[in-house]
Amino acid sequence: MMALPTFSCLFFFCSLLSASSIIAKVQHHNFVIQETPVKRLCKTRNAITVNGMFPGPTLEVNDGDTLEVKVLNRARYNITIHWHGVRQMRTGWADGPEFVTQCPIRPGKSYTYRFTIQGQEGTLWWHAHSSWLRATVYGALIIHPAPGSSFPFPKPDRQTALVLGEWWNANPVDVINQATRTGAAPNISDAYTINGQPGDLYNCSNKETVVVPVKSGETSLLRVINAALNQPLFFTVANHKLTVVGADASYLKPFTTKFLMLGPGQTTDVLLTADQPPKRYYIAARAYQSAQNAPFDNTTTTAILHYRNTSKTSPPIAASLPAFNDTNTVTSFSRKFKSLRNVVVPKTIDENLFFTIGLGLDNCPKNFPKNRCQGLNGTRFTASMNNVSFVLPSNFSLLQAHSNGIPGVFTTDFPAKPPVKFDYTGNNISRGLFQPVKGTKLYKLKYGTRVQIVLQDTNIVTSENHPIHLHGYDFYIVAEGFGNFNPKKDNSKFNLVDPPLRNTVAVPVNGWAVIRFVADNPGVWLMHCHLDVHIKWGLGMAFLVENGVGELETLEAAPHDLPVC
Repeated sequence: MMALPTFSCLFFFCSLLSASSIIAKVQHHNFVIQETPVKRLCKTRNAITVNGMFPGPTLEVNDGDTLEVKVLNRARYNITIHWHGVRQMRTGWADGPEFVTQCPIRPGKSYTYRFTIQGQEGTLWWHAHSSWLRATVYGALIIHPAPGSSFPFPKPDRQTALVLGEWWNANPVDVINQATRTGAAPNISDAYTINGQPGDLYNCSNKETVVVPVKSGETSLLRVINAALNQPLFFTVANHKLTVVGADASYLKPFTTKFLMLGPGQTTDVLLTADQPPKRYYIAARAYQSAQNAPFDNTTTTAILHYRNTSKTSPPIAASLPAFNDTNTVTSFSRKFKSLRNVVVPKTIDENLFFTIGLGLDNCPKNFPKNRCQGLNGTRFTASMNNVSFVLPSNFSLLQAHSNGIPGVFTTDFPAKPPVKFDYTGNNISRGLFQPVKGTKLYKLKYGTRVQIVLQDTNIVTSENHPIHLHGYDFYIVAEGFGNFNPKKDNSKFNLVDPPLRNTVAVPVNGWAVIRFVADNPGVWLMHCHLDVHIKWGLGMAFLVENGVGELETLEAAPHDLPVC
């Protein structure tokens, strides 16, 4: 049975209750945030982990289950946990982004996240949403069909989560803090990882390379998650076809491909049939790098697909991956995504928004020494949406300020379109457009509003593929393309029949994407680039969705143990 997206009552039945909901469970988990010695690439350093595990524990639930996760912070940093892709209907207090829906959990303190999975099936994940702690604080969140339901494809013989990550030999918090001091781009990672291990193409790593066992003739469901901090990644399995069946916990019309491309934050479910000669085959991932002349980690992480009764000493068959800048492969891949069945897309639009996204350069403040302005030409790197560089508050969370009517924390004047219209993807952009204004600006939406957003990449500093994630919502990607969006010619390209439902859209480099959703979940919801360096620079904003009518359209009261700033 396909998972129905829980959009507005204007378009779907308000209740997704069925007989299976009677046996929905409440799961209780304890997450202890702690420092743990972790050895990678011949070196050991203390990493922040959950329960001493890297990656953290995989949580497996059924659609309809409720999760209660108590997070106890025994580390030296403030932390929050975000449940990436969970709709959080009326439970915005459990969403997790620091200073947006909660104040951070201080060292020695705890907070219990309570939320219910409603109408979602597939692969999501959870991660830290403070500083760069998600470099090591992350794990898979697997949502199985409710009891009595099944996959919309033959049940696989086995299921394996493959979480792609990024590893620094240095403390990632120190890496981003140094970049914040200097105004320069942060140092690139030292390795990519699959389930926490770099693989045997790196030093001191071959003994721990992840092995995925298969049996000839069997079909496996691979749940692939890009948890890398700053890098879109290509993914492949040598000599095997991958049949894509889902992404971001929504089912898709199946299609076959050799390669996946996942932006940070995205998940993709694929079926793999073990139909090759019984040997060992590399599973591999490496960078898709669309920003020109920007340094990046050009290494390759591997795991091994191991057929039963094959010698463990036989060398794996090599995997071929696209060139690091192969945007054509990315485009042909993304255009194959369609929802499994025809869907009800909002046709009449109440709020038609146009958001530019991209980088910028702040002029060096007069009181700063030169070593604090190591961006291009003595500047400091920044980023923005619609020329507003997003600044998080520090004394209250945005949701707390909204719910309690606390003045002075934010304004609701985020612009619906860029303040200046220009050739967004051109090569001769005025230097006067490089420096955004800083602000904590929200955009207010009435409950039930039908929203369309054009997300337009810009060539300020450099264009780049930006994975844009919206908290608290799924959205339909109705179109994407290159150059400047032109409604006169591009509206005709909209897929309003079976567009894919996602929570993170990879906006094409030097291009645009159009998304639609219904504002049916009250609260304050962050929308940001999931390249963590970009959100640190200000590439984000937040929607304030007002309550509707009655209890089912109203944000729940704040929990008693909500952390205080």
